[in-house]
Amino acid sequence: MKTHLFAGAIALALGACTQAPTPFPDVTSQMAVTNRAVASSIKHSDPLAGFVPRSPTGPRDWRTVNQEQAEGN
Repeated sequence: MKTHLFAGAIALALGACTQAPTPFPDVTSQMAVTNRAVASSIKHSDPLAGFVPRSPTGPRDWRTVNQEQAEGN
């Protein structure tokens, strides 16, 4: 366990001793359009649309259920 902590501490120490950090890339050309005339509007859709509640039914005779689900019916 101590070796894992020691290896992690060495990695952090070596990372801190590296040269100057690289600058962040210029992302101004990639920013989203804020003009509302150009941007599309977001429409809300109900996540429960089309939901049909199905409550559990009691136990039934297995022979009747098999006959109802047979390929001939």
